[in-house]
Amino acid sequence: MITHMNNFNNRTAPGKQRGVVLFIALIVLVAMTLAGIAMVRQMTSGMAIAGNLAFKQNATAAADLGIESARAWLVARTDVVLSSDLLAAGYFSSWSPTFNPTTYNWDANTSPTLSDGAGNNVRYVIHRLCGTADTAVNAAGQNCVTLTVAGNNSTKIGLDANTTPLSNTIQPYFRITSRTTGPRNTLSYVQVIMY
Repeated sequence: MITHMNNFNNRTAPGKQRGVVLFIALIVLVAMTLAGIAMVRQMTSGMAIAGNLAFKQNATAAADLGIESARAWLVARTDVVLSSDLLAAGYFSSWSPTFNPTTYNWDANTSPTLSDGAGNNVRYVIHRLCGTADTAVNAAGQNCVTLTVAGNNSTKIGLDANTTPLSNTIQPYFRITSRTTGPRNTLSYVQVIMY
């Protein structure tokens, strides 16, 4: 029996574990956690940017409401009415070389606020492209950007069988500036030149 005990005592005792593997596993776990947090933050930023771009595109598309309303307002007016400023409607009978839509006071001398139903509010300003305010297009000394169509010799044709070409008319050009404000402080400007 003594020999049996000696064999048991001769076995080598296992060495002490130093915990190196546990330390490396903790470092890898921390690195993976930080990488995961960075990915989540990057995805959140990307989604915010995409959302802001969608709002900006929506505001720019809503500016068409202002352009179309201004066009309809112009079509309903006569040349005599359009010869003078109508500030309450946002109409100026001359161009303003210093007009800047970003510094213009949109709360005064502009059209009523239009809403597109998606949270966007639209306003517009119309400038007749003439040098002198409150004067007819064909007045002496007036300097306007115009489209002049001659009489019966005109090569302009109507859009369909029921319309006739313009004859002996001077059509002034107009600059319509539309501003849209929307959700998330979205702001968009669109300008159109038309006659």
